[in-house]
Amino acid sequence: MKKILYKMRFVGIASAMIFLAASCSDILDEQPRSIYEPKFLQTKDGIYGGITSMYAHLRYIYGNAYYYNATQTGTDETTYAESADANFKDMDISDVSNLTATTSRSDALWGTAFSNINTANAVIEYADSLGIPDAVTAEALFFRAFDYFQLVQTFGGVPLDLGSGQFKFNTSTSRYSVRNTVPEVYTKAIFPDLVKAVANLPVTGRVTGGATKTLARLYLAKAYLTYGWWLENPNNIPTYPECPRTDPDGHDAKWYFQQAYDVAIAGITDPGSFGLQATYYDVNLGSNDRNNEILLYADHNEKSELYNGGSLTYGSGGAPDNFAGWMTTWNYTVIRSGVDAAWKANVSSVQREAVQALGRPWTRMCPTIDVVETTFADKTNDSRYDGTFTTVYRGNWKKGGVTNEVLYNANDKEVSMGDAILTFLNEEPATAITYPSGQGKSNIGAGTLPNRSDFVISPRGISRVVYPGLWKLGPYRTDNGTGLGQPNAGSTRPFNIAKFSELYFVAAEAAVKGATVQTGKSARDLINVIRARAGKWRWDNNGNVAKSADNSAAMTAATPATIDINYILAERSREYYGEGYRWLDLVRTQKWNELAGTYEICSKAYGDHTPATVTRKIQPYLYLRPIPQGQLDGMEMTKEEKAAYQNPGYE
Repeated sequence: MKKILYKMRFVGIASAMIFLAASCSDILDEQPRSIYEPKFLQTKDGIYGGITSMYAHLRYIYGNAYYYNATQTGTDETTYAESADANFKDMDISDVSNLTATTSRSDALWGTAFSNINTANAVIEYADSLGIPDAVTAEALFFRAFDYFQLVQTFGGVPLDLGSGQFKFNTSTSRYSVRNTVPEVYTKAIFPDLVKAVANLPVTGRVTGGATKTLARLYLAKAYLTYGWWLENPNNIPTYPECPRTDPDGHDAKWYFQQAYDVAIAGITDPGSFGLQATYYDVNLGSNDRNNEILLYADHNEKSELYNGGSLTYGSGGAPDNFAGWMTTWNYTVIRSGVDAAWKANVSSVQREAVQALGRPWTRMCPTIDVVETTFADKTNDSRYDGTFTTVYRGNWKKGGVTNEVLYNANDKEVSMGDAILTFLNEEPATAITYPSGQGKSNIGAGTLPNRSDFVISPRGISRVVYPGLWKLGPYRTDNGTGLGQPNAGSTRPFNIAKFSELYFVAAEAAVKGATVQTGKSARDLINVIRARAGKWRWDNNGNVAKSADNSAAMTAATPATIDINYILAERSREYYGEGYRWLDLVRTQKWNELAGTYEICSKAYGDHTPATVTRKIQPYLYLRPIPQGQLDGMEMTKEEKAAYQNPGYE
């Protein structure tokens, strides 16, 4: 991977190709160029091509499983799974971890973001002289701020000068770099760019999926909120480069919390074409992708390898494929059912298929028992557990060429195509599960309950090798025909990055932090909008049956009278579980060690249903990721200068 800070001659996304977009088009027209020169960005075509590359660069961060791992593993949502290598174990911050500048997978963000920032610098620098409309330039302003915001949350202070001066398009091969402080990055780069973006971006995007005023408001509110926490620093977490926790503009944390609230409320009350989907299920349903709740996504599709950004038939296991969902998919194809009642032979009854409930197994990441038992404690009123996980694995053997009309499953009972083969129970059953010694007939150590034809595993039996899959990130294709489709390809779904619903969470969190609220828009009021929606069902996802239920009243009545930060974080986890938010949420609020310091999980052995408690070693310095070793290696600086450039605590 290129480390762009020290060599900025190539501009754009990491594949070193530039994509052209006609300004009058309603979609991004991606045309690869085999030759690219920096002067191209001083032309009108170059400006529009540079902006299109900003959307394309999202594919190298979002949907990239290694960056996804860095945002999830080691939190209270996710730990490493049975097939994890060091890429995943090191992020867990437990007894298997050794997080260093070489092993941290936040490098996927570093190189891609700085390359894109340099492209944005060029667009912003040259746009006026080329007569580019302010609304178009605002897209570049948004993406420059977006990348700087992701970088400063992850690494602390980062450079504003990429080699040719602050915010200047760099074409030099300068290999020297100086990091700015966190306040400088926010007040010189992120806030000014987003304020201009809010002012100049259109209500409706220039292109399908394009940046809008509502999107910019969300990120401005998030940046104000995050910086307010940084100024407050409730748990004395160190920053780097070291600097006073004071604001150059003279504002205190409370002022920024108020700004976060006001901007988020403006986004809610003036949403343009955006809004909340009627049910939580619909938000992440593959056939409903790009719905009006999604403000920003890294796009893919099944019609064209060019517009998909990768093969439609096989997965590369690397960016720009969308392969994050593979990581949380366990190897369900190991499940066996008998071909006769005597089990003289058995077959794979749940075969690898390109459908949202299944997909390609990698078994690198998994939920903890705490997630199932505590985060999603209410699985009756709240639809979000059902709309997040695959908990029922259904027979599809005939699609893979197995011709049997029926197979034999738990308790030697017959099962037909589409029947439940394995069920992860919502709670511990009143009747004890009979688990086998070892793998058992199911081949995965699943148990039985009387009179049930499906094998079962209870919440406390979830392990690093067998666990509920992440339905919301599963693949969706319309070209499977009557077969298994292309389950080995990267997902052709867009990877969702920003949702309209988060405006409610940002405003609620700012209110908890002391912002003066508007009538009817207290923290509890705002959270209850989200919880009321979560209580509405139109489909029982894992039951695979229509369900008309409105539990909104029960959901809102159960909301505490006084909302605190821990409750907001719990609600955020129920709403955005597994979407890449969690590490940043815990770092922002400085709750990482408190909420993720221990977790429960069974081992990686099939048939182990005895939970173990794991303790993580979350030290204050870990709240910043290390500067990637490749960046340090590429800079022509002394050993002492490189050591000073690195975040303290890392080798």
